[in-house]
Amino acid sequence: MLEALFAAVAGYLLGSLSGSLLLGKLKGVDIRQMGSGNAGGTNALRSVGWLFALGVVVIDLGKGALAAALVPLLVLLLWTPEADPILLGTIAGLAAVIGHVWPLYFRFRGGKGAGTAVGAVAVLAPWCILPLLLVWVITIIGTGYVGLATVLAGLSLVPAMWLLGPESLHPALGALAFALALLLVFTHRGNLNRLRSGTENRFEKARLLKRRRR
Repeated sequence: MLEALFAAVAGYLLGSLSGSLLLGKLKGVDIRQMGSGNAGGTNALRSVGWLFALGVVVIDLGKGALAAALVPLLVLLLWTPEADPILLGTIAGLAAVIGHVWPLYFRFRGGKGAGTAVGAVAVLAPWCILPLLLVWVITIIGTGYVGLATVLAGLSLVPAMWLLGPESLHPALGALAFALALLLVFTHRGNLNRLRSGTENRFEKARLLKRRRR
């Protein structure tokens, strides 16, 4: 299907517009040379500051949502009115996450894909957002490990997609949940390895449970 190929290419090119790297060029910094070296919101917050990180998150969320919503609309309006919008949105959304992780415009060195994934899921399966955020926040509060929180939130996408979604769930959405969960585990493999070795950094400011116990 040519429309599916178009959705994949368009989503990937859109996803390759990395928020931290674009804003970094304006600021004269390369976030990949700072902190953990990751071109994502957490490293942006730790290395540059909250305002820069907020801009990064807005761009990364936005491009995931835009890929999932706009690309199918363009196909339906300008190309094939009979096309499956959910399938096209799923392809474009997943491709945007892949583009964020391996961006064409930045020598294939990007972020870990979480923000862009949330943006795509917010458009395609909004019922998953609340449980995903709950898992992420609870893990952050309890452990302070951002990477672990993101991995667990990504894994929670699979049961949330099936259990909370419509009775006749589109097969593409089920496939998307599995694909995003696996991709987030892969992109956070360094965090998981550091957790096993006891060298993973905590985000202590968010670790509220420890503070209350003191």
